[in-house]
Amino acid sequence: LGKPAAADLKLGLATGPVLFACRQFPEMNAMIMRRFSKPGDVERARKYVLQSDGVQQTTYLAQRYCHEATREISKLRPSPEREALIQLTEMVLMRDK
Repeated sequence: LGKPAAADLKLGLATGPVLFACRQFPEMNAMIMRRFSKPGDVERARKYVLQSDGVQQTTYLAQRYCHEATREISKLRPSPEREALIQLTEMVLMRDK
C-alpha cells in the first residue's frame, strides 16, 4: 500500500487490491492473466482499483492477520523477543513504504 502508484502492475503482479477489485470489475481477469502486458492495461487496472474498495479490503485483511498474529504471539512467555514480534506486527500496519 505504501509503494508508488501502479508499481506492482507495471511488474505484472496482481496484489491484494487488484484481486479484490476484480470482484467488482471481472474484466480485470483477462488483464491479470496476461500480466498487464497490453497497452493501457496498467492504467485501466489502476483506475478499477481506485474505483473499487480493493485497497480498503486489503487493509482490513492485513489488520485481521496482524491482530491474529499478535494474539498468538501474546501466548508466548514474556520476553524482549516477544515484544519485538508484537512491535513488528504493528509496524507492518503503520508503514508508509
